Amino acid sequence: MRAFHALETAIARCLSRAMVVGTAVLMYASPTANAAPLRIVAIGASNTHGWYVGNRGAYPAQLQALLRAKGIDAEVTNAGVPFETTGMMLRRIDKDVPDGTDIVILEPGGNDRRFFGTKEQRAANIAEMERRVQARSMSVIVYDEEMPLRYRALDLMHFTHEGHAIIAAALLPRVMEILDRRRRDVLPRRNPSRPAPTR
Repeated sequence: MRAFHALETAIARCLSRAMVVGTAVLMYASPTANAAPLRIVAIGASNTHGWYVGNRGAYPAQLQALLRAKGIDAEVTNAGVPFETTGMMLRRIDKDVPDGTDIVILEPGGNDRRFFGTKEQRAANIAEMERRVQARSMSVIVYDEEMPLRYRALDLMHFTHEGHAIIAAALLPRVMEILDRRRRDVLPRRNPSRPAPTR
């Protein structure tokens, strides 16, 4: 009888440990399994669209590949429209950036200058797009760097494949910085420090 009782106790302990381990595995596995992909939308004109290189050669697709190579499940949507000015981008940004987007990349391009827009109005349009995106709790990256001529096509306006690779490589650490900052913001809420015991 004692032997049977000891066996029964041992089985109960094993089952209890198995349940604890199983619960822990589910707790750690489920956030990864159910985690939504990182959603990024790139707003811009013909260079964002991929003039000469196509959507697959443009920086949004190259950035997506770089993120996935780091093990990040990222979806980078190309919302570039050829010939657009920043005013046109501003008019469509609310529609073309859906709810649930994490990061918006804004590449304002040079069409304002080509279509006789002013620097002041261009700056105001960019600032308003940033404001609207941030008001929806999304992060925004403005990429407004001058591309060297050797990375431009024969028209001297549009970027080569190498030019797009330069943009994607420059955007990658900025995206990673946003992700790291968000992780740091979430960790304290998940692991709140215990208050000191009162005496």
